[in-house]
Amino acid sequence: MNWRRVLGIMSVVGLLCTGLVPAAAAGPRDVVWTGNGPLRGTVHSDYVEYLGVPYAAPPVGHLRWRPPAPARDWHGVLDATAPRSQCAQLALFDSPETHVEDCLYLNVSTPRRVRPGTPVLVWFHGGSFLAGSGDLYDGRRLAAEGDVIVVTVNFRVGALGYLALPALSAEKAGVQSGNFGLQDQQAALRWVQRNIARFGGNPANVTIGGQSSGAVSNCMHLVSPTAAGLFQKVIGASGSCTWQLPTAPQAETAGTAFAAGLGCTDPATAADCLRGKEVVDLLRAWPGGTPVVGGREFPIQPAEGLRTDRFRHVPMLLGNTLDEERFTVSLVYDGSGNPVTAAQYPEIIRSTYGADADRVLARYPADRYPTPGIALATVNSDALPPLSTCEHLKQYRSAAARPLPVPVYAYQFADRTAPPLVDIPGFDEGAAHITDMNYVFPQVFGSPLNPAQQALARTMVRYWANFVRTGDPNGRGLPDWPRFHNASDVLSLDLGRRGIRPVDVSAASNCAFWASVNPAG
Repeated sequence: MNWRRVLGIMSVVGLLCTGLVPAAAAGPRDVVWTGNGPLRGTVHSDYVEYLGVPYAAPPVGHLRWRPPAPARDWHGVLDATAPRSQCAQLALFDSPETHVEDCLYLNVSTPRRVRPGTPVLVWFHGGSFLAGSGDLYDGRRLAAEGDVIVVTVNFRVGALGYLALPALSAEKAGVQSGNFGLQDQQAALRWVQRNIARFGGNPANVTIGGQSSGAVSNCMHLVSPTAAGLFQKVIGASGSCTWQLPTAPQAETAGTAFAAGLGCTDPATAADCLRGKEVVDLLRAWPGGTPVVGGREFPIQPAEGLRTDRFRHVPMLLGNTLDEERFTVSLVYDGSGNPVTAAQYPEIIRSTYGADADRVLARYPADRYPTPGIALATVNSDALPPLSTCEHLKQYRSAAARPLPVPVYAYQFADRTAPPLVDIPGFDEGAAHITDMNYVFPQVFGSPLNPAQQALARTMVRYWANFVRTGDPNGRGLPDWPRFHNASDVLSLDLGRRGIRPVDVSAASNCAFWASVNPAG
């Protein structure tokens, strides 16, 4: 199937449906009329941004733990020159603590001179389903250099986004509680369908993208019946669709225990009881959670959808970082002042891999690595779901091995000089989790990029923008990115032109070995 031709036809159809025809690029404008009213953004030298745009009603009061309601109309011109609050969350990395529930806002970045029918990227942030916000991901670089429109989204996280409870599930037939954050994301995608043409975007050429928990969210949309027609391509960074998410019974059992811990023990009144609790108490009591498999919106595991060919057949750009788990190990051990010792390393491996621990230790001896912490991080980066290279490889193979295979382009970010999210003294973070985001979204965190890193960033932006536009990241002057067919078709993204090349990630991460290893328990 010629995907470029298909997407081109869809783009024309989208323009006809919105009453737009290709025209010369429009000059910058700070006021745009949406379906809810006009808003004023900010015109910069090479892009325009509209921040804090409401896409749904505030989920407060009786709307707490209910599907997102339509945004209200406003009178006058809405000030969209500054982002609105992130959703209620405890402090995590660059996200401060906030107790604000009125948070369903999005941000739009466009090229300064935008053509009608410009392709659109809608980005869902990471944050372990606990934290984060859309404004952390600045779309200016993709808009200005890539000539695409970028929409970044706030959505409910933590207890307010992912609490599953029998009483909440009973409030709307067929709708499984525990997926309020995902419902917010789909509400934002429906807002894009209704409004993005007013910004110059093409609602028939929308890519959803996300990093970490945002990538896992996209996996749920791939198998969701209610996401039909909302997007045409997917970008997933550091979050595999093969990760098993909790089922409704598992999540509701955990939710019932959470409610009981806050004194809401009567199943018949637990939902109303929790709606009466202060946000800060909910945040501090929440043990963590993820989206839930169940109901008509999210009926199957993404892994099952890929395996049984029940997922949306759209082009995919998927990848991870070379040293994903150095991020976790640096924080849990070295960042807490207790680096992994030579004695601890085998103990951790034995507790994780049980009867297979000796095989793992023989394959990953501590003395082969600079520190025992790096040894542990290498084991986890190769094998531990959902971030590991071998888990991502399962995803690539599942998505590409269909009777009518979809285009899959896989990458591994490998710049070990990349600025880390958290710099732990004495620990080499390498190409850790989230370090690739600084190269596509300028300075999401950490230090500015040096000239060599900036060159890699420009190449990555071109790849991403080409994919958003056509479903194929390749373009004139770029190193060839092969479509994924086997493990040697993964594009390594590293400094210098020789650093951008296909690599065999299965061999490098011992994936054949890990397929024979059984975790303890």
